[in-house]
Amino acid sequence: MKSLHVEFFKSVVGAENVYDDKAHLLAYSYDATKNHYEPDAVIFPRNEEEISKILTYCNENKIIITPRGAGSGFTGGALPADGGIILALEKHMNKILEIDMENLVAVVQPGVINMDLQRVVEAKGLFYPPDPASQDYSTLGGNVSENAGGMRAAKYGITKDFVMALRAVLPNGEVIRAGKRTIKDVAGYNVAGILIASEGTLAVITEITLKLLAKPKLSKSAMGVFPTVQKAMEAVFKTMASGVTPVAMEFLDNLSIRAVEQKFHKGLPVDAGAILITTVDGNLDEEIINQLEIIENSFFNNGCSEFKIAKDKEEENDLWFARRNASQSITIYGSKKLNEDITVPRSKLPALLEEVDKISKKYSVKIPCFGHTGDGNVHTNVMVNGSDEKELKAGHDAIVEVFKATVKLGGTLSGEHGIGLSKAPFMGLAFSDAEMELFRSIKRAFDPNNILNPSKMGL
Repeated sequence: MKSLHVEFFKSVVGAENVYDDKAHLLAYSYDATKNHYEPDAVIFPRNEEEISKILTYCNENKIIITPRGAGSGFTGGALPADGGIILALEKHMNKILEIDMENLVAVVQPGVINMDLQRVVEAKGLFYPPDPASQDYSTLGGNVSENAGGMRAAKYGITKDFVMALRAVLPNGEVIRAGKRTIKDVAGYNVAGILIASEGTLAVITEITLKLLAKPKLSKSAMGVFPTVQKAMEAVFKTMASGVTPVAMEFLDNLSIRAVEQKFHKGLPVDAGAILITTVDGNLDEEIINQLEIIENSFFNNGCSEFKIAKDKEEENDLWFARRNASQSITIYGSKKLNEDITVPRSKLPALLEEVDKISKKYSVKIPCFGHTGDGNVHTNVMVNGSDEKELKAGHDAIVEVFKATVKLGGTLSGEHGIGLSKAPFMGLAFSDAEMELFRSIKRAFDPNNILNPSKMGL
């Protein structure tokens, strides 16, 4: 990067917050995809005013900017694919600005870690439900940019359901506020809704106003064992239609069960076609008991062979162990994981898993599946030998067919990981030319010079 640009950035944020040395460029060239794109510089802004000055300058000089939180994304959304600047928000813009106990609202900067907010509000008897698997290290700005979900989405929804308002800086440096700290707001376009899941392509989020809930006093978990994955999937959507909404409804197929058992020896039912793990919550013992009874009846009516309710916290942790450790365990099937987070309507889950099984056999690849079936979100993991070109190609071909099957069933390419670079080539499977052009027109309206996170989402 030209020295005059670097000197300007140093004049805005201080020399200690601008880096163009090899170590920093390398450190900020990766995300969870393990793909590698080096930026030309890394800048750590301290506040919204500095971000505004940086964007104004970059817009005038056509310098590309990639906003970044923790870099924990699975689709390359925070990778500087076209060079330019990494605008790193985790160092300084990481404060919880307010917890409003009267209106049940939290105001945070984008660099706040998800779990840090959860701990702070739970200490006050409140609750922030969105709980992505990366909650211990992912930032709330990243969660908003990717519309992150999690295990509790079955009952409580995902990030978009808790964002009330945003402050953001447009590419031309102007600061906007989208949304209000009110339950109802139908004045003007829903600009906050457009910024959510926009993957940093439209504006740089500088402040987030989030809805909070009163924390339920009680919760309990249970596990059901099923002879086939299709029976388990039928139990999912029939349970959700039976008058109870579990906090979480997670599943592991036989390949995932066997992988966890081989790695950790937890006494899992390795002959089962699938297991479902669920949690319910509430404020009264009777409420918990009633929910579990409904779930148990629904499970057994759909082929469940065993139903176990955790007696205490230790047993609950044991029930959830397999789900929490499934991702790392399935590496026994291959050195490279092609991981996708497809989502279909819950009633289509049995058909989806049948299609995945057919695709697995067609391409002679193992595809262990697990995920958030309470909201129809399945993590399909095509496992291949990363050093075998023929097997790697078969794996990628299998992924394309998984996407096609998902879209045919009325589903979507991503439930929570986003599109980024990894899924950008497949946007045409899910959207018409007219729809893609509409997306591009929105991008041009916000960012006519295309300086903010270009090449993402197929735009």
